[in-house]
Amino acid sequence: MNRKIFISSLVTAGASLSVLKSWAVPSHEHMHRHKIPPYLNPGDTIGITSPAGYISLEEIRPSVQLIESWGFKVEIGAAVGKKDFTYGGTDAERTADLQRMLDDPHIHAVMCARGGYGLVRIIDQIDFKQFARHPKWVIGFSDVTVLHCHISRNFGIATLHSKMCNSFPSDWARAEPIQISTILSIRQALSGEDFKYTAPSAAANRKGRGQGELIGGNLSIIESVAGTRSDPDTKGRILFLEDTGEYLYTIDRMLWSLKRRGKLSGLAGLVIGGFKLKPDDAGEEFGKSIYEIVMEKVQEYDYPVCFDFPVGHQKNNAALRCGVQHILDVGAGGSKMWSVDSYPELRSGL
Repeated sequence: MNRKIFISSLVTAGASLSVLKSWAVPSHEHMHRHKIPPYLNPGDTIGITSPAGYISLEEIRPSVQLIESWGFKVEIGAAVGKKDFTYGGTDAERTADLQRMLDDPHIHAVMCARGGYGLVRIIDQIDFKQFARHPKWVIGFSDVTVLHCHISRNFGIATLHSKMCNSFPSDWARAEPIQISTILSIRQALSGEDFKYTAPSAAANRKGRGQGELIGGNLSIIESVAGTRSDPDTKGRILFLEDTGEYLYTIDRMLWSLKRRGKLSGLAGLVIGGFKLKPDDAGEEFGKSIYEIVMEKVQEYDYPVCFDFPVGHQKNNAALRCGVQHILDVGAGGSKMWSVDSYPELRSGL
């Protein structure tokens, strides 16, 4: 089976619209309307900060050079290059740098340089009032799921789940095609281009179509904010999940928690991305695959379920606009998903 994931721009607005209309599905009773930040134009500035783990100035250089080649300006935050044990500076330093980036009207998007750990330590110290009045794209994944969830739950503003500076190859000429396409998807997403995602057919997929705002990220992080002001609302949405470095039993436990809290009921669709798992300890084999673990939790529901989607701690980690309306179609030949935020005709009945 060819397991490569292909991301392709839709050919023309007219052609795209006709296809999207044919895929439109009835809206869910719990339909949300996130505010979409302004898309970027050449000359706009992307700020780079490190609100979680440490990263050096040298490590972000390839990403800065590529982003500037796209026509954007780059402003490097004070937290980049700072180190406080595993963190990109102290809690106070990381908070101040992220706060400045969110508030500065000359910065049009904020890219997190890397994940790691640290955002949950500072999320309640961030003042989002200025950001809520003048939204901008917040970019990242993994630990940055804290920001995606918090911004969605409290302010209803779309964010960008994507690779970060530490995912950019040091030598673009030697990068694999899947690395190139998924990194270029960041530019596409920030520029407001419409593109579709495709995933290969998986035996465990549940066929169907769903439409809703996209929400999700790292499963461990989503579980860590349960019951807090950052706990995401999943009703009527397409939920996507990924994780890395966990045992199968841990994934099972976290998915049971999601189910018990009602996070898996009433979805418009479920998208399962990459799960890099720790091998079971000898004699302690869990006995279920990731496919079986997921489907056990959602067997009573009827929404589409897609596996092996291009998102996660892997090279094929495509940019996803959280909070933006998407259509998910899971069929016998594979799965497709694309955003419909640029097509008001499709939103008129929502």
